[in-house]
Amino acid sequence: MSTATTSAPVTAPSAGAPAPARPRRRLLDRLLKVYVWLILAWLFLPIAVMIIFGFNDTKSKSNVTWQGFTFKWWGMLDQDPKLIEAVVNSLEIAVLATVITTVIGTLMGLAMGRYRFRGLGTVNLVLFAAIASPELVMGSSLLSLFVSAGVQPGFVTVVIAHVLFSLSFVAITVRARVVGLDPSIEEAARDLGASTWVTFWRVTFPMILPGVISGALLAFALSIDDFVITQFTSGALQTFPLWIWGATRIGVPPQVNILGTLIFAVGVVIAVVNMVTARRRT
Repeated sequence: MSTATTSAPVTAPSAGAPAPARPRRRLLDRLLKVYVWLILAWLFLPIAVMIIFGFNDTKSKSNVTWQGFTFKWWGMLDQDPKLIEAVVNSLEIAVLATVITTVIGTLMGLAMGRYRFRGLGTVNLVLFAAIASPELVMGSSLLSLFVSAGVQPGFVTVVIAHVLFSLSFVAITVRARVVGLDPSIEEAARDLGASTWVTFWRVTFPMILPGVISGALLAFALSIDDFVITQFTSGALQTFPLWIWGATRIGVPPQVNILGTLIFAVGVVIAVVNMVTARRRT
């Protein structure tokens, strides 16, 4: 005796029906975009306030209340010689530290990215430890070193300190660029008769140049706005961040907002030029 079994017909989903998860995915994408824009607004809000209050027609030393719009402060940047001196000190230290750091960091990045040598792991550990260590620890240790060596804190000690804490960023950035290079390009240059020096300047250096520029910009940005380490190693020297810290006790003049706006604008221009140049090169 046989038993007949019946099965329910299987209906295939229509080709034009949207997937059930698609509306939820669109909602998550929109929420992610809103979240990103909120984070960007939160990050740029202090910068926007700084730029706006550079045009504030304040009547007192306290520049925290909007009292009107004016351009007069832009023509009075040289009213405080100590402020100008502090800005010049910051720029000189940043430029000098960036040049030294870029040269040494580029050579270190080349060596670490291309060769395997004894002590490479220790070098990596020291570099990442310098990045991860708090500025308070590095500043106090450098001050102890300079005092023990009998070195008077000042311009030179600040430059040395800025080179030390920004060197790791340049070396790691350049090393990441070197690791991604194609060694066959350099081998082809040597096969065509180029010497080691010519191969470096004509082939290797142009390929790692984006990493070098990125590391240099990062070192400059870290140096020009550093406060904690500079406070420990500056002695009587005044830089722009140190001058602002001292001025907050009696009121920050609008010129500080203007100089901050100019420094920010220069940084944005350099970053845009670097990005456009990199895209054209690519």
